[in-house]
Amino acid sequence: MDGGAQTRCGWCGTEQIYVDYHDHEWGVPERDGRALWEKLILDGFQAGLSWITILKKRDNFRQAFAGFRPEIIAHWGEEDVARLLANPGIVRHRGKIEGTIRAAQSYLRIEQREGFAPFIWGFQDGKVQQNHWQSLSQVPAQTATSQAMSKALKAEGFSFCGPTIVYAFMQATGMVNDHLVTCPCHARLAKG
Repeated sequence: MDGGAQTRCGWCGTEQIYVDYHDHEWGVPERDGRALWEKLILDGFQAGLSWITILKKRDNFRQAFAGFRPEIIAHWGEEDVARLLANPGIVRHRGKIEGTIRAAQSYLRIEQREGFAPFIWGFQDGKVQQNHWQSLSQVPAQTATSQAMSKALKAEGFSFCGPTIVYAFMQATGMVNDHLVTCPCHARLAKG
C-alpha cells in the first residue's frame, strides 16, 4: 500500500511494525482456531497497555508460550508460571499468565466439543460485519455481540476478556471490518 490519496486508519501511526500490522493483519478474517486463541490471549495481555507494546513483544510471547500451542500450555503449572514471570521479553503479570493456562484448558474443551473457530465465529453467524465508519470517533468500544461473546468466554473459563477486549479481538480477527472507509484496506477487505 503506498498511502497515496487514500489514508490509513489514524490509529496505526507511522511506525513500520504498526503500519505493517494494519496493512496485512488487522481486520483480515481469521478462521484458524489456534490463531484465534493466540490473538485473544494477546488481546488479554494488552489490557491496560498499548497494542504496540504487545506487537513489539509478540515474537517473545510466541517463544515463551510454546508457539501458543494450547495442548502444551494446558499442562503447565507453577514452575512454568515462575519461568514466565522471570522473562523480561513478555508482559509479566501473574494473573494473565495463569489465565492463559486456564484458557488453554478451556480452548481444548471447546475445540473437542465444537471447534474453537466455529464457537467464536458463531457469534457472527460465520459472517464478517461490514461497517462503514467515516471517523475513528464513530467506532464503538464494544457492542452487544462483544458483550455476549465476553460472557460466553468467561463462562468457559477465560479471563481478561471483557467486552472491550473482545471487540478489539473481533476487529483484529476480521469479524468486523472496522477500517475507516477512507482507508485502502476497507475496500479490499469488503470484497472478501
